Amino acid sequence: MNIVQITPGAGGMYCGNCFRDNAMVAALRKQGHGTLMIPLYLPMTLDEENESNGTPTFFNGINVYLEQQSAWYRRAPKWLHSLLASPVLLKLASGRAAKTKAADVVDLTLSMLRGEEGNQARELEELIEYLKPQAHPDVISLSNAMLIGFTRRMKQELHSSVVCMLQGEDSYIDSMPEPGCSEVWKLMRERAREVDLFIAPSRYFADRMAKKMQIPAEKLKVIHNGINLTGYPTTPPPLTTNKAPIIGYFARMCPDKGLDVLVEAFLTLKKRNRVIGLKLRVGGGCGPSDEPFVDELKARIQHAGCTGDVEFHPNLSREEKLGFFHGLSVFSVPALYGEAFGLYVIEALASGVPVVQPKVASFPELVEVTGGGALYEPTNAGALADALEKTLLDGRSLRTMAESGHRTVHAAFSVEAMAAQMAAAFAELKPASVSS
Repeated sequence: MNIVQITPGAGGMYCGNCFRDNAMVAALRKQGHGTLMIPLYLPMTLDEENESNGTPTFFNGINVYLEQQSAWYRRAPKWLHSLLASPVLLKLASGRAAKTKAADVVDLTLSMLRGEEGNQARELEELIEYLKPQAHPDVISLSNAMLIGFTRRMKQELHSSVVCMLQGEDSYIDSMPEPGCSEVWKLMRERAREVDLFIAPSRYFADRMAKKMQIPAEKLKVIHNGINLTGYPTTPPPLTTNKAPIIGYFARMCPDKGLDVLVEAFLTLKKRNRVIGLKLRVGGGCGPSDEPFVDELKARIQHAGCTGDVEFHPNLSREEKLGFFHGLSVFSVPALYGEAFGLYVIEALASGVPVVQPKVASFPELVEVTGGGALYEPTNAGALADALEKTLLDGRSLRTMAESGHRTVHAAFSVEAMAAQMAAAFAELKPASVSS
């Protein structure tokens, strides 16, 4: 099967969707599928080999922005567009990507969803012309629903099935001011009719987006995300009782992921002092826009006299990430915004580390399927502190969760399993006709 995977890059930021798509492309290739990965907007920052190496970045972020702002630039000569697509300029633009807020890009989002009728129609045609001489794609896979404006023209010109993965778009769109938010959802519902299949990473998110986008059940499938298990321990590390317990966090260091809530819960536990010698290890993406928030947390930790008990490890490589999880006693990312999946949960469980997560969004589904953690009602940081304390003080339960989570993830949440399920879903599709 020939597959085209289209994935937006996030510049200098770590992006879970990029990690997932890149690993999936590598697995699909190993399984014998001809798979071409197309990066959009900005380069991808990855912790594994970049599967899009050698492929141009389409919908160059600079050109996309200027086309939105200037009718003249939409007709500008090709040499100027090519000049502004240089890797050097893209790298410079990457630093600003982390500062982009949903409220600032409502018009751009609507334009992209309009596809061939939007201000970036020229970019879409260039992508299609690039794909035409390639091996004909049986399936074109879009990384998220913000790209479904591509569907109509791609099906008209390439006669391929189009699949769209759903990955947390709702919170981003819902943060847009009105009337923009409603306009975006309305246009997404209209364009969704042209997509052959949507794939959600959890039942929770499938149900949520089916309602938001009016997706019929026969066009929606749930396939859990998977990770590359190379380097993860093949058996759960032994539970040690002769060292200080460590709470771990590995996600973007930002309020949306609840890092401030976890820090407050940790400081509460230090005051109680029932879990002797407790430490906190924080890792994950930290861009320029996240640094003021992290500095505030460090000041709070210092004021509490706990600086020596907390470590921050920003922007780790894959090897460093694997080492980060080693030695953790329990893991928590108390995100409350409606996480579609939470790849970090699977990474922790693959490392043999049980999780404590809020009883919201996809977390109950993952905990139930894996048996690898505990849930709590997210009323405040005190509730998280109570759940962490209870888990850490129950060695038998801690060990049971670690073993169950590790076993299930290694059996069912590998990137190979995800890729095989994706390929099977793709194989069932027949290109749908789209009127000109």
